[in-house]
Amino acid sequence: MRCFRPRSVKLPDEVDKAAERQLVQNQQARRVFNGDDEAGAQPGSKYQITRIMRPDDANIVGNVHGGNILKMIEEAGCIVSTRHCNTQQGDRCLAVLARVEKTEFLSPMFIGEVAHVTADITFTSKHSLEVQVKVVAENILTGAKKLSNKAALWYVPCSLKNVDKITEVPPIKYTAAEQEEEGRKRYDAQKLERLETKARTEEVVPPQLNSEDSPKEQHTVGFSQSSLIHLVGPSDCTLHDYVHGGVTMKLMDEVAGIVAARHCNTNIVTASVDAINFHRKIKKGCVLTVTGRITFVSNKSMEIEVIVDAASLVEAEKGKYRAVSAFFTFISLDKDNKPLPVPLLKIEGEEERRRFEEGNARYLQSKAKRQKEAEKQRQQ
Repeated sequence: MRCFRPRSVKLPDEVDKAAERQLVQNQQARRVFNGDDEAGAQPGSKYQITRIMRPDDANIVGNVHGGNILKMIEEAGCIVSTRHCNTQQGDRCLAVLARVEKTEFLSPMFIGEVAHVTADITFTSKHSLEVQVKVVAENILTGAKKLSNKAALWYVPCSLKNVDKITEVPPIKYTAAEQEEEGRKRYDAQKLERLETKARTEEVVPPQLNSEDSPKEQHTVGFSQSSLIHLVGPSDCTLHDYVHGGVTMKLMDEVAGIVAARHCNTNIVTASVDAINFHRKIKKGCVLTVTGRITFVSNKSMEIEVIVDAASLVEAEKGKYRAVSAFFTFISLDKDNKPLPVPLLKIEGEEERRRFEEGNARYLQSKAKRQKEAEKQRQQ
């Protein structure tokens, strides 16, 4: 006669305890993923996206397109903002991107690296909120990590029942009064600059002439000026049938990259993006005309102005309108990813000279700001 050892059977209390332990572990993992386990973090105020960079994310030499990074940044910002704005009673809403502050591309990201995109709500006003985003690139073969990008984005919550209705934003808890005061200063500054930029960018950019009809000299504004036409489809849109901000930024980066490559005829990468202002919403079915032109070059960088005009296919009588505008900065690289000198820009006419001088002022201001920040870090 064969004897069998009976299986150990968990009693009901043991089952409950095991389930409770598993629940705790899941909650801890979720807090780590969302960043809520950090000291001082408010529940739901942080979110993280993690994704490995694939060949279709990069250019032919393996550098990840800046537009793809901007798209991930916007996705993380949209998620954390929408979650936060729906923590209160009232209309359900979706956070819509209104503005992106100057974004620095601190180090390049390559195929095979893992992008960790962390979004953190740092300030709220009555109808808008600021989200600070950091992108860390991880080499999964060596474990080495580097800070790739930093960005600040502003969102407004739009009601799902009425897209033109902006709902109120639940306030966040600040660790110190100074934190709220600094956030208020940033809010007031971006609000003023957004209004000034909208007025300045209403000018019409002349279409690029056919190169066969009127050949342009190399290294002029007209030679490298480029446009892209894009029909907005369902996959580009939010629940409101309006374009995701990240989709628009990706298109803008692509056009700016084409302009930079035409001017330098080398490998180019995005170095930074000045404030991106979303002046008006873009609805599904619109045709976008994304135009880029060089405005300024220094020894090792070039500034490219990119604007997005939109026109509805089904409501043609409304005409074309200015939707988004921004300045992108690109650098030229050799085969070892070392910076190369940028060809001088040949100025033609007073209008191009005016834009060049304005670009030079922005360049010097940005350079002084970087030097000031570097000096502050050395003192710390």
